[in-house]
Amino acid sequence: MAHVFEDKKRITSRIKRIKGQLEAVERALDEGKDCFSILQTLSACRGGLNGLIGELIEGHIKDHVMINPSQPKSDQDKSALELIKLMKTYWK
Repeated sequence: MAHVFEDKKRITSRIKRIKGQLEAVERALDEGKDCFSILQTLSACRGGLNGLIGELIEGHIKDHVMINPSQPKSDQDKSALELIKLMKTYWK
């Protein structure tokens, strides 16, 4: 999982943003905010989490599945890039 340790600072920063969004949901509940704004904030949390998961899966594929991610020429590398593209479309 070398890619995780290389990106640790960026990943930790994203996690802190997601935590902040979840804390905003908790504050909104405590303050009695309307359900629309709570759902909207939860949706942002989900988007942030999906983005983080997608980024980690992409790094995993490039680091552990692909033969040459910087110059993908093999069928395996091309298929892996197609999978990454498909995942990004799915999580939007």
